[in-house]
Amino acid sequence: MECEECHERPATLHLTKIINGEKNEIHVCERCAKDKGYIDYDEPAYSIHDLLAGLFHYEPTVSKSQSFNKQQQETLQCSKCGMTYREFTKIGKFGCASCYDAFEEYLNPIFRRVHSGNITHDGKIPNRQGTFLKKKQLVQEYKGKLKDLIENEQFEEAAVMRDKIKELENNTAKIDEDGDK
Repeated sequence: MECEECHERPATLHLTKIINGEKNEIHVCERCAKDKGYIDYDEPAYSIHDLLAGLFHYEPTVSKSQSFNKQQQETLQCSKCGMTYREFTKIGKFGCASCYDAFEEYLNPIFRRVHSGNITHDGKIPNRQGTFLKKKQLVQEYKGKLKDLIENEQFEEAAVMRDKIKELENNTAKIDEDGDK
C-alpha cells in the first residue's frame, strides 16, 4: 500500500480515527507522518534485530565451581561448525544443531528471558484433539499406577484400576473412530 499523501513511498503508519462513530483510516509513510505531525520523534527505528540482540547481551549464570569470563567466551566453540559463543551472542543464531550442545550450560538464562522465566516448552493441544490426547495420557498414567499396585500385591485396587483403563480405552476408541469428537 502506498502513502496517501506523497504517493511515492510505501505506507508504514496506519492510523484509524473514530470520531462521533465515523471511522477514518489514514495510511502514510514515515516522512509524511512526521510532516503532518502524526509522529514527533527523531529517533531511529527500533528493529526486531535490536530487540533480539538485547536479549542475548547478559552475563550468564553458571555453576559455582565455574566462572564465566571474556576469555572463556572467546574460547567456547562448537566442534562441528566452529562458531564461538561470542559470535553466537552477536548474531543471535546458531551455526548448526550441535551448537545447542556446545553452549548448553549457558542457554538457560537466555531461554528464561525469552520465555518469561520458563526453560521448557510443553506445547499446546488443539481443542479438537484435546479430549482424545488427554484420555490417552490418562490411560498411560493409570497403566503405571496399575503396575505399581500389582508389584505391591494390592490386587483389589489393581482390579479397579484395570476397569478404569478398559473404560477409558473403550471411550478413546469410539472418539478415534468418529474422528472429530
